[in-house]
Amino acid sequence: MSGLALAGVSSLLLAGCAAAPETGDDTPAAPDFLPCMVSDTGGFDDNSFNEIGKQGLDDAAAALGVKANAVESQAETDYASNLSNLVDQGCNIIVTVGFLLADATKAAAEANPDVDFAIIDDSSIDLPNVKPIVFDTAQAAFLAGYAAASYSKTGIVGTFGGIPIPPVTIFMDGFVDGVNYYNEVKGTSVKALGWDVAAQDGAFTGGFEANDTAKSTAKNLLDQGADVLLPVGGPIYTSGAEAIKDSGKDIALIGVDADVTQTDPSVAGILLTSIMKGMQVGVAEVVKSTADGKFDNSPFVGTLANGGVSIAPFHDFESKVDPGLQAELDALTADIISGKVKVESPSSPK
Repeated sequence: MSGLALAGVSSLLLAGCAAAPETGDDTPAAPDFLPCMVSDTGGFDDNSFNEIGKQGLDDAAAALGVKANAVESQAETDYASNLSNLVDQGCNIIVTVGFLLADATKAAAEANPDVDFAIIDDSSIDLPNVKPIVFDTAQAAFLAGYAAASYSKTGIVGTFGGIPIPPVTIFMDGFVDGVNYYNEVKGTSVKALGWDVAAQDGAFTGGFEANDTAKSTAKNLLDQGADVLLPVGGPIYTSGAEAIKDSGKDIALIGVDADVTQTDPSVAGILLTSIMKGMQVGVAEVVKSTADGKFDNSPFVGTLANGGVSIAPFHDFESKVDPGLQAELDALTADIISGKVKVESPSSPK
């Protein structure tokens, strides 16, 4: 595994969290504990943030010896009713997957102070029964931008997103800043299309669905010469992959949230790397700590330092990247952790 896929993912364990205490017959405690989850649109088979979040829920349920209940949102209008239904079913903790569920999560938490909630990718809710699980993804995206600039043969890379919300634009901020840092260090002029960090404006598909809009957005960047592509928004990466394969050109894809080579081997042959968030372990530990009576509302922020964010190995591209790139990225990782290199995104969790 690459030095960048920081082994410290296990260090996501939240302060004060612990596994459920053993009972005399070695059966996990809390048999009546019911952990639940509400997805964003895209579903639990998106090979991305919904799916990874549910894996964390399932891991916790297995460790506790209980069953979990997870419901999918087909549209934003489902959020409130899904939350209400789970409250009615007696859920002890409800994890909501994504920034767009913030309003519905806040309303449900205010109406049900005896139920604990956790929300991924949002830190705006200040309630005693809501725990944010957030990630400074710009740090890992900075590394991916540097790698993309190093790999590019055309001197042009591109990115596009689903919806212009902080959990999306934080990837794009870090990516473009990483490209610019590569130019600063190497004296090159690699261009990053699709996102203007200063203006906070760029290319978006209007949703997280893999569809013709997402594919045409990707194609537009490829037509402008981009040979590395970062789609940010769950399933839209599959549309980017289709555009790459249709082009017949040597173009690399960068995945988000998980190591997409592992979650979707169908794109492994075109995947340079992935920008990863440790959502699975984060969700599992929050759920287990809640079962153990140790819930608190202090945010967890994943960083390079604690292993909460990282980039995946180069896998099939190991022999295609510059031989010195890995060492440069390892050094850059250390410099970001130490603060020698500042990675600052308007979208970073505060």
